[in-house]
Amino acid sequence: MQFKHFLGLTCAAALSLGLIGQASAADKVVKIGAIFPMTGGAASAGIHAKYAIEVAEDIINNAHPELGDLPLAKNAGLKGLGGAKVDVIFADNQGSPATGQNQALRLITQEKVVALTGAYQSGVTLTASAIAEKYGIPFVNGESTAADLTERGFKWFFRVTPIASDIAKTYYDFLADMKASGTKTDSVAVVHDNTEYGTSVAGTIASTFKAKGKPIAFDLAYAANSTDVQSQVLQLKEKKPDVVIMISYTSDAILFAKTMQALDYKPPMIIGDDSGYSDPSFIKAAGKISQGVFNRSSWSVGPPGSPTAIIADMYKKKSGDEMDDTAGREMEGFLVLMDAIDRAGSTDPAKIQAALKATDLKPNQLMMGYKGVKFNDKGQNELASAVMIQLQNGVNYVPVWPKTSAQKAPVLPYKGW
Repeated sequence: MQFKHFLGLTCAAALSLGLIGQASAADKVVKIGAIFPMTGGAASAGIHAKYAIEVAEDIINNAHPELGDLPLAKNAGLKGLGGAKVDVIFADNQGSPATGQNQALRLITQEKVVALTGAYQSGVTLTASAIAEKYGIPFVNGESTAADLTERGFKWFFRVTPIASDIAKTYYDFLADMKASGTKTDSVAVVHDNTEYGTSVAGTIASTFKAKGKPIAFDLAYAANSTDVQSQVLQLKEKKPDVVIMISYTSDAILFAKTMQALDYKPPMIIGDDSGYSDPSFIKAAGKISQGVFNRSSWSVGPPGSPTAIIADMYKKKSGDEMDDTAGREMEGFLVLMDAIDRAGSTDPAKIQAALKATDLKPNQLMMGYKGVKFNDKGQNELASAVMIQLQNGVNYVPVWPKTSAQKAPVLPYKGW
């Protein structure tokens, strides 16, 4: 009887351990680190990035068959890892490259994340991704555009967004079409901050335009997070360029708009280079005095009931704001990372890296308007693309170029206020 009793207890214990093992497999959590500016001059962008990633968490962790062909939406959790859930650990980089670097180190060594995403500002992405490279941890970036980020020979860095060279070509082609339709675009000024983002994009625009026989007439650099830009606006007013391309984060974009109004300066055309001009804070603070500003974007809400419209609604319920291009690109980057982890069927960094290299997503599998996602040997998405949008009729951007994507025609000259 004692042996039978012991045997029974042993079997019960084994069954219990088996059930525990099954439960732990189903309850497994995949930890991802997300580094964004939650405080500082770009805090609004960082907070909205957090909202975007949280919506993506919902899409992954819960079944959303209404989202069509979007990877990971049909099932609850990561099917490739037995239904494991994703848990994102957010870190505030404060807009500082040094802080971003330290946060990447903490997330990898202390929080034990299996991959990283972020970090909005190109200068912070530069340092944070260097730590990921050192530790052999995949870093997928959805929004930083400085060209040199994918020119470092890194093996663990992957970027989904259009980059400076793509952007420069978009602007050149757009202005060529505007000139063909009768708009004067001969003199182009580029205004940019002195960050990694500002200098890289401005330099790439200048070299691209020069190679095409249209050198930039006026390059105007300024200190990021400025408190006074009257001097810069007065210089623009004196030079009278046909087109002003603004490469600025949110606080500077707002300051320039208000200073232009105060000094009664309206260039014939203004192009905002996404970033600050896409931020909901800019729309709220300066949208009504920036009527007619152009911007670049890869995001479109789409028709009612479409997957993108559903995602836009989820985002608005979470954040209280409309989805903007930057938040959309951050969400797309995160979804691409999680799709790779799901396909890898593992949290082993090398297997995630291999899955990222094998990524080949089609347009119908994306929430952003890219031609697809496929990384070259430098880790750059070769199929990233953008269109031109314009702030019309209050505080709404609408696609205006190219004609195949346009909902409305471009309105010129710049109205302002």
